[in-house]
Amino acid sequence: MKFDATRRRAIGQILLFAAGLVVLTIISAGSVHLVNLAREDARSVVHTVEVENQISLVELQLRRAESAQRGYLSTLLPEFQTDFEEAASKLTPALTRLSQLTSDNPVQKRLVGEMAPLCDQRIQEFRKTIDLARIQRVDDATRIIREGIGRDAMKRIDDLASQMRAEENRLFTLRTKNADRSQTIAASLTWIGSGFVVLLAAISIFLVRRSARARDDAEAQMRDNNINLEATVDERTADLREANDEIQRFAYIVSHDLRSPLVNIMGFTSELEELRADIFRRIASLSRAAIPALPGPPVGDDVEQALEGEDKQLAQDFSEALGFIKSSIAKMDRLITAILNLTREGRREFEPVRIDTRELIEGIVATVAHQAAEAEAEIRIEPLPHITSDRLALEQIFSNLIDNALKYLKPGVPGGISIRGRTKLGFAIFEIADNGRGIDPRDHQRIFDLFRRAGTQDKPGQGIGLAHVRALVRRLGGTMSVSSELNSGSTFIITLPINWTASNRNREK
Repeated sequence: MKFDATRRRAIGQILLFAAGLVVLTIISAGSVHLVNLAREDARSVVHTVEVENQISLVELQLRRAESAQRGYLSTLLPEFQTDFEEAASKLTPALTRLSQLTSDNPVQKRLVGEMAPLCDQRIQEFRKTIDLARIQRVDDATRIIREGIGRDAMKRIDDLASQMRAEENRLFTLRTKNADRSQTIAASLTWIGSGFVVLLAAISIFLVRRSARARDDAEAQMRDNNINLEATVDERTADLREANDEIQRFAYIVSHDLRSPLVNIMGFTSELEELRADIFRRIASLSRAAIPALPGPPVGDDVEQALEGEDKQLAQDFSEALGFIKSSIAKMDRLITAILNLTREGRREFEPVRIDTRELIEGIVATVAHQAAEAEAEIRIEPLPHITSDRLALEQIFSNLIDNALKYLKPGVPGGISIRGRTKLGFAIFEIADNGRGIDPRDHQRIFDLFRRAGTQDKPGQGIGLAHVRALVRRLGGTMSVSSELNSGSTFIITLPINWTASNRNREK
């Protein structure tokens, strides 16, 4: 019995909501249609006003030209001729605009077509009289004016303008009436829709209150489930923290233990290098003992020069092999040092302080000023927001990115590096942009991987810097991305919280 009542109640709610949705849809569609119709009517009214204004502008420019003509004939001052030329130059665009505005009305189009040559006739008459006056033929110019041909043309132009205004007034009255009717219908529909909305709201409140108990029971059950879930999450978080600490200890121990065999290899390599001269001196002595005519064994640095044939090649190969071993040892030593630095940095607790980022970045730029001068690069610092974060981490982030921007500029091209920032929704967004060699879009993710580098490997580095920077940004609660194309420069974008607190992050350590 209870199940049937619940089912009927659910079906009733569904039907009510469906009816409300249909009614609201109809009202919304009708309102949108009427609003669009009213907007079109209003646009038509505005169009009518614009046409009338353009008619007045044509008449104004023609009157200006006539006034300038009369002023010039009376005074022969060049200022009136300038005024005339200005009015004449503006008349043609005004007529063109009027023709465009009335292109949808055959009546107005015909009237504009008749007005345009008359206006051109008047301008030509004005210009002719001005030209006659300029060559001291004022009487001839006055005679043209007295003939009255221009007055007839001007009267016809005024008549045409009056006809156009009458047509626009007729359209204005019609369009205003249509706009008022559309607005009245829209207002009525809005009131009817509001009544339905109020009715549906009342019914909805009734249904919501009736189901409140069921919702409260569900929320109580959810709270119990959340308590269990939080306990599970805390347990998993503790496991993750322990695993993270174990990984950092393992990395530290491995990198630390690698130094012992590396030191031994470096020592034995140095001994081999010291023994090299003695070994090849003896080889040279044996070679000369086999050929009595040759001089005695070489002394000092002349060992390799005294060797010949396969012995000399062997000495060169031996030196080259030692060079490869030493460069590999140096590279491995740098990598181990970088790993140790990363593990130490991972164990460091961040301390949030209020930071003037512009002052911080100006200090970094000052340290690389010599490097920038050598690269003929200009570093511009634009307005930057203040944030609360870890100062040392920010110094490492911006130092690495500015250093990379200087390192990978295009040879022979003046470098341009800009650091800018803005705020959005509680975050500070920093952009470090350069006009360097750029990064292939396929390598945008690769450059953030540990020990991975992209592009031509002609600069020193171990492929750790950007991976370290992204790790620091993440620990500070932010994100990092890059926008770049080959030969088009790069822009690194860093988003950080404006007010960061270290409590949660440090606790995770």
